[in-house]
Amino acid sequence: MAWEQTFNQWKNSEHLDPQLKEQLTALEADPAMLEDAFYMPLEFGTAGMRGILGPGINRMNIYTIRQATEGLARFMDTQDPETRRRGVAIAYDSRHFSPEFAMEAAKTLAKHDIPAFVFESLRPTPELSFAVRYLKTFTGIMITASHNPAEYNGYKVYGEDGGQMPPADADALTKFVREIENPLEIPVLSEEEAKNSGLISIIGEEIDTAYLKEIKEVTIDQELIDTVGKDLKLVYTPLHGTGRMLGEKALKQAGFQQFIIEPSQAVADPNFSTVKSPNPEEHSAFEYAIALGEKEGADLLIATDPDADRLGAAVRMPDGNYQVLTGNQLGALMIRYILEAHKTAGTLPENAAVLKSIVSSELPTAIAKSYDVDMINVLTGFKFIAEKIQQFEKDHSQTFMFGFEESYGYLVKPFVRDKDAIQALVLLAEVAAFYKQSNKTLYDGLQDIFEEYGYYAEKTISVTMSGMEGATKIAALMKTFREKAPSVFAGTPVVQTEDFKLLTRVGLDGHQQKMTTPPSDVLKYTLEDESWIAVRPSGTEPKIKFY
Repeated sequence: MAWEQTFNQWKNSEHLDPQLKEQLTALEADPAMLEDAFYMPLEFGTAGMRGILGPGINRMNIYTIRQATEGLARFMDTQDPETRRRGVAIAYDSRHFSPEFAMEAAKTLAKHDIPAFVFESLRPTPELSFAVRYLKTFTGIMITASHNPAEYNGYKVYGEDGGQMPPADADALTKFVREIENPLEIPVLSEEEAKNSGLISIIGEEIDTAYLKEIKEVTIDQELIDTVGKDLKLVYTPLHGTGRMLGEKALKQAGFQQFIIEPSQAVADPNFSTVKSPNPEEHSAFEYAIALGEKEGADLLIATDPDADRLGAAVRMPDGNYQVLTGNQLGALMIRYILEAHKTAGTLPENAAVLKSIVSSELPTAIAKSYDVDMINVLTGFKFIAEKIQQFEKDHSQTFMFGFEESYGYLVKPFVRDKDAIQALVLLAEVAAFYKQSNKTLYDGLQDIFEEYGYYAEKTISVTMSGMEGATKIAALMKTFREKAPSVFAGTPVVQTEDFKLLTRVGLDGHQQKMTTPPSDVLKYTLEDESWIAVRPSGTEPKIKFY
């Protein structure tokens, strides 16, 4: 169907939500934006679907939520009755319409006689992952757009292992979603009827308590925290998101006493009023935390993104200023501490393994090798780390020690199967305490690592190309890179090219090898001086990324 027909279908619908109808009328004054809202449906990427709020099939609204959930329900209808009755766990963040979207999903499932377990109020993404495992549901839904700007929302689907739905299942789900011709006509059960019939259950405290009990296992050296950590001065900001409640409880539980929560950013705010972007990757997100840190003389500043799956940090420098560390640097600090602490305690398994994405730094690889620990590279998307953990549990081939992505995502203990900023918050505070006992900061610790393993630098450049025109430009850029493969960067020859979409690895001599990873639209160039460059379109944002 042409986009104009789809638009008219929405415009002429008698059932269209009044607020969306009003927005649709206003949108008619902007033909380009109108076309962008209807030219294609939202797609599942590496972490579900995300989009701008508003009317249209390329926007996040109650109808696209119903369509995604109807597809999930039809997918679940292919399972046996017992599997279906295990139901779906649903959580949501602090964004506009997140509670409403969560309930729309539950009402859509209820129409299929599928139970939904909906959190009573906002919760972090990692707790949703935990809830799927704890409640033994068949799947889970998280309503969030992670660190995207305020005008976005999103929808993530989780498998029964608590990891984001892997490609094969996501493809099957997408097929069911795309078979739905008109999202405006998807039937739902009323909230009252669904609750009265037991198809919607409200959850909360029990899951919080169980999750926090598991968080205790993140701490490696309790004596260190009891003697040094209690005096560690820490500023924590949840950036108006979901992290405050669990983050505060987790820090207190571990024994950290000298921490302050940035007050203005502790309030859940869908507009993220104090920041340009609620993204701990960006230095500007630390403006308020830095001001408070300078006032209090804090050793460490930590920020979690709105759904508390990503964590960023700034450390005090010798001159008293604060330096925001990269995701790779934080990963290196945590990996070094975990492996050293377990080695000292005699608890480092012989088959230990660390996992990271293919676009993350090789400094953690050098650290892992020095402890005779395997570093395993996986595609971008934490679902691929979760798949490896699941494999380890089945075949006992290796013991998971840590997983990370350069985009500030970390997992310490596998009771969660996604990035977990609450776990990382507790661990990073312990790492800071470790260096504090030697009158050092995390900055000093990083310099120690550089001196031992060599100096590594990295940079990620994200170029935003919005809308239909942007998607076309990104596709054209990737096509050009493939057709006119660069042989040199800044005077340094390329010695190896890896195409993760075509699954080919080509050396300097032109010899081609077949790669064994699942296909992904990523190109990676290794240069003669052992540096590398990668190019990858984002799966969840209108961006192309250069690493």
